[in-house]
Amino acid sequence: MKKQILVSGGAGYIGSHVTVELINAGYDVIVADNMSNCDMTCYEGVKKITGKQDIPFVEMDFCNYGVVEKLFTDYKIDAVIHFAAFKAVGESVVKPIMYYKNNLLSFLNLLEAIQKHGACNVLFSSSATVYGEVETLPVTEKSPRLPATSPYGKTKQMCEDILRDTIKAQTNIKGIALRYFNPIGAHPSALIGELPRGVPNNLVPYITQTAIGKRECLNIFGNDYPTPDGTCLRDYIDVVDLAKAHVATITRMVEGCMKEDYEVFNVGIGRPVSVLELVTTFEKVNELSLNYKYVERRMGDVPSLWADTTLANEELGWKATRTLEETLKSAWEWEKYVAQKENK
Repeated sequence: MKKQILVSGGAGYIGSHVTVELINAGYDVIVADNMSNCDMTCYEGVKKITGKQDIPFVEMDFCNYGVVEKLFTDYKIDAVIHFAAFKAVGESVVKPIMYYKNNLLSFLNLLEAIQKHGACNVLFSSSATVYGEVETLPVTEKSPRLPATSPYGKTKQMCEDILRDTIKAQTNIKGIALRYFNPIGAHPSALIGELPRGVPNNLVPYITQTAIGKRECLNIFGNDYPTPDGTCLRDYIDVVDLAKAHVATITRMVEGCMKEDYEVFNVGIGRPVSVLELVTTFEKVNELSLNYKYVERRMGDVPSLWADTTLANEELGWKATRTLEETLKSAWEWEKYVAQKENK
C-alpha cells in the first residue's frame, strides 16, 4: 500500500510544489486548503505536471475542528505536512490577532485530531524567523532561538513548542520541523508558482509583477543595514529544491529512520544573497530593467539571516542544487504564464 500524505495548504505556493514532488516519489496525496490566499491555478497545474487527474482535494478551514476531525475519519493518513498558516512578516505586525488565532488554532486542531485517530507523522512548516535577530551566522539548528521580531515568527516558535511538547506526551506522534529560509522561484514547467492575492508581501513576486507592469515601482525596504550594500542579506532557496527536502523528510519519517521522536532541520542554500543582488541578478538573467527605489526599513525584518545546512545535507541526504539564475528565470517564466492566462 502506498503511504498517504495530507498536505494542508496544499493548493498554495509551496504546498503545490511539494505535492508534485511527493507524487513523483510515489506517494498518494490529499490536498486540503481554505483557498484564502490562492485559487485553483496551482492545483490544476499540479495535475498537468504529474498527469494525475484524481488527486483528492478538500476545501476546508483547519480552524474548524469538526471538519479537521472528519478528514481523519474519511481518510487513512500516514503523515501530515502542515502549511495552512498566514505567512507575511509585515502583515503579522499590523494584524497580530489574526496571525495568532489562525496559525495556532489550525495547528492545535490538527494535532488534536491526530491524537484521537492514532499514529501519525507530522512535518511542520517552520521558518528561519524562529531564530530572531541572531548574533552568529550562519545559524545552525543549535543556535539559540532569540525573541522573534514579528508575530508571524512567534507563531512559528509556539507551534514548534506545541509539537515538541505533544510528542513528548504522546507515543503515537512523531514530528520534524523544517526551518526554511526564503523560498523563491517556480516550477520549470511554469505551470505552478507563487500567486499572491492583492499586493505581494514577498520580494520575488513583487519583482516579477513590477517587471510585467502590474506594479509601478519596486520598493526595497532599507539601504542602511550593516551589510556590504546596505540591503538585507537572506538565504534564497529554490522552491523545487525546498519541495524535494520535504520528500526526503517524509521518507525519513515513514521509513522509521528518525533518530529522535522530534527533530529539526534548516533548509536553505547556506549562502547569503542581498536584496539588491537578487534584484540585479533578476535584471541580468531576464535581460530586463526594473524600476525600483529605496524606502524606509520594514518592521519585523532582521538585517542578515542565512543557514548552515550541514545537518539536513547529512541526515536527509538532500542538498539544494538549482542556481539563483535558474530560479529567477523560472519566476519570470511563471509571471508571463500568469499574464497570458489573465489576458485570454
